Amino acid sequence: MGGTVIRNAETIQEILARVCARRELLILVTPYLRFESSFLKAEGKEFHVVATMGRDDALYGLRHAELRMRFPHSLTFLEGGTQLRGFGLVEGRRTLRLAVPDSLQEEDHRGAYRVERVGRVTVTFSTPKYELQVGTLADISTTGARIYAMRDLPEDEFAPGANMAVTIPLVEGIRINAQVKLRHIHGRTFGVEFSPQLDEPLLPVLARWIFERREEDRDRASRRGVDAAEPQESGRNVSLVPRGLVLVSGDAVLEAQLQELLGGLQPLRRVPATVQALKEAIAENPALLFFHVQSLGLDERRHLKPMAEQVQGRVPFLLLGTGIEGGPLLELGTELKAAVSIVFNAARGTFFQRLVQGVLRRTYEGGEAPMVPKEPEGA
Repeated sequence: MGGTVIRNAETIQEILARVCARRELLILVTPYLRFESSFLKAEGKEFHVVATMGRDDALYGLRHAELRMRFPHSLTFLEGGTQLRGFGLVEGRRTLRLAVPDSLQEEDHRGAYRVERVGRVTVTFSTPKYELQVGTLADISTTGARIYAMRDLPEDEFAPGANMAVTIPLVEGIRINAQVKLRHIHGRTFGVEFSPQLDEPLLPVLARWIFERREEDRDRASRRGVDAAEPQESGRNVSLVPRGLVLVSGDAVLEAQLQELLGGLQPLRRVPATVQALKEAIAENPALLFFHVQSLGLDERRHLKPMAEQVQGRVPFLLLGTGIEGGPLLELGTELKAAVSIVFNAARGTFFQRLVQGVLRRTYEGGEAPMVPKEPEGA
C-alpha cells in the first residue's frame, strides 16, 4: 500500500475508538475469502465487529494466519493484520471478537484513491471571477476532484492556485459544497483540491463511499485474473494448464454433493484413497484436490500424511471433513499444510463455493488460471 505505518499502541486504540463510535464499515479478508462488517465496540486488546456470517463460516473463513482488515479513516484507508479471538454480544447483536492490530498501514495521502466510475454527475462551479458554470464529474477522491467543463475555459482566468467553489451532488446523502483550489487544467478538464479539507460530517461519509468503490474495483480486478483464461494458442500444450477438481475418497454420496455444488466451476472426479490412484490423478495436472477426512484417529492420520506429502508444492489441497469436529481438523490441516480445512455442510453450499473459488483465485492469480465463473448473485 506504500504509506505511513502506525505502530503506536495508543494511536491505534484512539483510531479504533473513533471508528467504533461511528460504526464504520470494514472489510475482513483472507487469501481466499472476503467479508463485509462494521465496527461496534473497542474493548482492551480486542474489539467487536458485527457478525455478518454464521459461526461455522466465521471459524472456517476467518481462522487464518493472514487475516487482515481494511477500513476508511479520515482522508485515507487503513489496513492491518488481526486474529479471530472468539464471539460476543454487543447491544443485542452477535459479534466477532478480533485482536487489536500491532500496526496499521496508512495509504500515502498524496495518492488518495480516485473513483472514476461515478456515473453521470452534474457539477456546478464558480470561476475565479465568480461566474457560475456547469460541468460533469470525471473522478473524485477524499482530497479533490476532476471536472469536465461544458464549454471552453479562458486560459487567462484559470491559473493553477486560483480559488473556486464547487457543488457536487455525488449520490443521495453526499452533496459537496466546498471551496477548492485549481491545481491543473488540460483543455476543458481541470483538477481541484478541497481547500480547506473536508471534515465532519461529510468526510467520513465520502471516505466510506470511496472505500466501497475501491473494494469493488479490487474484487473485480481479482476476478478478472481467474474468470477468463487465455485462449489456447495453436500447438500449445494444454496439459500444462491446471484443470479439474479431484476428490480423494470412497464416498460416492459426497461426490454427488460436490458435483452439484462445484460441477459448474470445474470438472470433478473421485479417486480412491490410495497412493497409486493419487499419483495418477496428479499426473493429469488438476487445479485443486480434496482429501476426505472421516476420522481423526491415529490410523487415519498415518494413512493421510504420506498422501498429503505427495501433493505438497504441486497441487493445492483441502481437507474436507465429515462427521468430525472442526477444531481438531483445523489443527491437522495446519500440520499437513492444507490450503483450507473445513467440515463439509451441504446446507452452506454458497459459502463452500466461495471458499473453493477463493483458493483457485489465490493460487492461479497472475499465472495460468483455471476457468472459474463469477459467483452467483447474493453470494
